Amino acid sequence: MADFNSINGLKNLNKIFKDEKIMAIRTIPSNGAWDLAVSLDKHIIRSVPIGYNDYGYMQFDTERTDIGEAVFQLKYRFDFTKVEYIANQIIAALNSQPFPKIEVVIPMPASKVRAKQPVTEIAKKVAELLGIYCSEDTLEKIKPTGAMKDLETYAERSAALDGCFEIRDKISRGPWNALLIDDLYDTGASLEAACNKLRQNTNIKNISVVAITRRH
Repeated sequence: MADFNSINGLKNLNKIFKDEKIMAIRTIPSNGAWDLAVSLDKHIIRSVPIGYNDYGYMQFDTERTDIGEAVFQLKYRFDFTKVEYIANQIIAALNSQPFPKIEVVIPMPASKVRAKQPVTEIAKKVAELLGIYCSEDTLEKIKPTGAMKDLETYAERSAALDGCFEIRDKISRGPWNALLIDDLYDTGASLEAACNKLRQNTNIKNISVVAITRRH
């Protein structure tokens, strides 16, 4: 289990459970690519079309979960104050689920180039809270795939992801228990491709995954 038992840590966790709705954590089934994976909660509760704007784009009245709204504000409104809240929710999940002791944190490589990557910032904060190393360049994306959310099926995503990840030998003196963090779980194609590539690094022993939100 992740160790977050300091007095300050307990105060932070108590605040999470007092002020926020309890997350509907769900285990993600594995075909062997990872050892244990969970998604923290749904991203969207409901989304209702309300008409077109002046530019011809359909507008929606969208209600998100607490964690889903935090991810939305971070990724699309560039509100990096949400990083700590999301990281604390991940820590809470690590303590409530049968994860092994996490020894290194790895962010899922982004599909879109940004000056500051949201998932990387979350991974760095989680590693800071756990007092461990965040390896930002062990897993790298070496070819563009576009946004996975724009591809509907597992087959389409698997084809787009073929050969897109590369493993860099940035972790030494293992083997270590790794935590891979991603922002959204849908078909599982991205996680499967990433974890299968991570398996090739002999310094990684166990692969745990936290997907911050899920589509369904």
